[in-house]
Amino acid sequence: MTDTASFPEDIGLALRKQREALKLSKTDVADKANRVREVIYRLEAGQESTVTSLMAVTRALGLRIRFEKAGMPTMEELAERFARDDDDAP
Repeated sequence: MTDTASFPEDIGLALRKQREALKLSKTDVADKANRVREVIYRLEAGQESTVTSLMAVTRALGLRIRFEKAGMPTMEELAERFARDDDDAP
């Protein structure tokens, strides 16, 4: 799995996809990461959390965070991001 994250929601989506690929529940991941289940909900939703919680969850899912130099998000990335917001609208 190789995903690029430009927004917090991208990180959440990558975490959820990996969790589902491993057939783990949020509770399973929370237990493996030694965190409360709320942390998993928050991270998958792209909400605020701590760096230590993010690192614990990525390890529990068998993932690694890699940093690389990046510029501004591409127009495609922005369009995809805002399309996701529109999908959530009532």
